[in-house]
Amino acid sequence: MRTHKKLLITLLASASSLLVAQSSLAAPVVLQLDYEIPVQQNQVAFVPFAGDSVLSPIILNDLSRTELTVTNKNLPQQPRSSSELAGTLPVWQQLGIPYLVVGSTRTDRGKIVTNYEVINVQSGQVLGGKQSLSSDKDAQSMRYAGHVIADKVYELITGTPGDFSGRIAYIEETGRGNNKVSRLKIMDADGENAKTITEVTGSIFSPAWSPDANRIAYAVQREKSYPVIYVQNVSGGAAHVITPYPGSNLSPSFSPDGSKILFSSSFEGSANIYETSSSGGTPRKLTNWPSSEVQPNYAPDGKSFVFVSDRAGFNKPQIYRYEFGSGRTTKVSNSGYATSPQFSSDGTQIAFLSGRSAAIMNSNGAVTANLGNTGIDEAPSFSPNGKRVVYASIQGGKGVLTIKSLNGGQSFGKSGQGIIRSPVWSARPE
Repeated sequence: MRTHKKLLITLLASASSLLVAQSSLAAPVVLQLDYEIPVQQNQVAFVPFAGDSVLSPIILNDLSRTELTVTNKNLPQQPRSSSELAGTLPVWQQLGIPYLVVGSTRTDRGKIVTNYEVINVQSGQVLGGKQSLSSDKDAQSMRYAGHVIADKVYELITGTPGDFSGRIAYIEETGRGNNKVSRLKIMDADGENAKTITEVTGSIFSPAWSPDANRIAYAVQREKSYPVIYVQNVSGGAAHVITPYPGSNLSPSFSPDGSKILFSSSFEGSANIYETSSSGGTPRKLTNWPSSEVQPNYAPDGKSFVFVSDRAGFNKPQIYRYEFGSGRTTKVSNSGYATSPQFSSDGTQIAFLSGRSAAIMNSNGAVTANLGNTGIDEAPSFSPNGKRVVYASIQGGKGVLTIKSLNGGQSFGKSGQGIIRSPVWSARPE
């Protein structure tokens, strides 16, 4: 592979040294999935839905991983609807719990129908009226239905859509050297239901979700070959190459409508940013500086993108914004070393790597949160509602995926196997 500009070399070398360091460990690293939740303020009484044993535990688990304090213990009764509270509402009011969630499930023509309500206990008002959701009976559909209901309950109480029905893609690595195997996996946002999308002998880099959460773009580098970008449906089928070019093709990013992909490539010499159809085709070069430009990420409105350039000097990468309408480029970051930008879904925040620390800044470049040195040179990824981030780290010799509220808080988790990198949160599927 020919030598390109220094930033590209630095970033690739950093990734390579990380892989070598991780792969040289004596045994597979245990993945500990940590959830960090904020100091809890609100309270919710959750009555397990009548006729249900599947949805309620999922909903309760999801809501418990937010700023809401949720309990299903020592409740005075087990109502299935607001109408069953007639005459007993004062009993609930004396508990001092502001919100009550009740519901029931039934079978209707082979479907599971769930009716549920979120009740303001003080007023007795049903927030948003009676809610209903129909799903198939299989375990996958029921699990997804539980997340969707949790999303709606959270929204009715807080005014912000929940982020439980989105999924997290990540890379799991086992083995070392020529025997290293990388797997692109996805899991539910609660850490359950993990499955492998693709497996390669070599390295997988920078997975990126399509806006509808049906496809993932990612780069693959096999032994003695250039990194190549693929797009694959998460439901199955073969992946297809969209960058069949003899250079370092990395960091795909889907446009907001899913029709195009930004990526960085050195196939014409220096690393530059290109745009192509998400089904492949002739790419359009967007940057043409004498420096190296890498790691593009579309803004949610599709009118601009951010990227990283070393035009400020060796080992001084900075984040810039490119505007499609005018072609104007402006510097965004203010720190001495800023890479790996990732927008929040509303475009008001950018997750990035500040030196060796995972951090968050606003769209004007002011740092609003510093998550600390993770031991892995990767930025966080926002949840769909922008209230939480997920990022990978190495802690005590263990690979750790952390889901953290941007308000700070406590943590809890679960275990798995593998060295984990590059987690990225999808949008809520339509």
